[in-house]
Amino acid sequence: MSPTSQAGSKQLFEKVGTYILPGRVRDPVRGLAEAKDAERIGLGAIWISERYATKEPAVLSGAVSQLTERARITATMYVTVRNPVVTASVCNLMQALSGNRFTLLLARGVAWHLATLGSPPITFPRLADFISIVRRLWAGETVSYDGILGRFPALQLTDFHEGPSPPIVLTAIGPKALAFAGEHCDGVLLHPFLTTAGVARSAKIVRDAAERAGRAPGSIRIYHNIIVAPDLPPEEEAAVVGGRAITYFQVPEFGELIVSINGWDPAPLARMRAHPRLANLGGKTADQAFTRMELVDVSRTLPSSWYSEGAAVGTAAQCAGRLCEFLNGGADELVLHGSAPNQMESLTVELRKRFAGGAC
Repeated sequence: MSPTSQAGSKQLFEKVGTYILPGRVRDPVRGLAEAKDAERIGLGAIWISERYATKEPAVLSGAVSQLTERARITATMYVTVRNPVVTASVCNLMQALSGNRFTLLLARGVAWHLATLGSPPITFPRLADFISIVRRLWAGETVSYDGILGRFPALQLTDFHEGPSPPIVLTAIGPKALAFAGEHCDGVLLHPFLTTAGVARSAKIVRDAAERAGRAPGSIRIYHNIIVAPDLPPEEEAAVVGGRAITYFQVPEFGELIVSINGWDPAPLARMRAHPRLANLGGKTADQAFTRMELVDVSRTLPSSWYSEGAAVGTAAQCAGRLCEFLNGGADELVLHGSAPNQMESLTVELRKRFAGGAC
């Protein structure tokens, strides 16, 4: 019996996806194998983050669309780096290439990093105007715009795919970003290392904002990005979970927002940032300076409960149980991160069992 015909496979496909090429990438070709592995083991979505040079989302999305048949494809793009018509065109072409399987993921990024590219910060007014422009372009309009994004006298897609417009999802952590997603977007991607209670609180902010904006609260899909480490050797688990955690918690404001949403004591953040490996970064982020393995020692400065409550760690069965808790706690769909798809096959077996039995 193939994985896709087993009991629980439909729910697995609809509710669980994965990132390919997590973190820094030296060999982008590996991501193509990961995409095929993800679909083979029954995961329903492939997510691609934006990192220039070896993880360009437009190029990778096109390649993945031709190597997969059913899986949804979501790619991250920064709104201030590409001209709106370029982004709208990429997304429209991706719908045509993939058979309407594409989703656009927007992220606000880190302001100082965008500044190094000559890009202004991604503010909510810029996001709102960008979303309006690309939706109008997808509807076939010619857009004349003079505003915070720049001056665009006559944007249009001359020839476009007349299928459904791609959904727009926003990566969000803090309450303002969550509310913005509820008001303007089709979905929201929650940040790794939220607890189940943090996910529930975040989902409520999104849905309340949608209702205030006159939108159906249930129409906004809640995606939760969660680090998973099923059946990994201890040293690899430490890198996948702890090392990856530092790349998030180390970033000023990001760490504080995660801690605040979870209701945790923020004191460990200062201890972590004072670690000799991080203290002299000079404004760089940890994942630009170090590999995940090099950050394992730093990760030991944070409470172990942050990892057990905010990630899925242990045996495949234990990880599946944790993932069900997040689905039952307010997430509509999970985006597995950290481990590669070829390390998740035993996890998908356990998830099918729980879906088939009604446990999540």
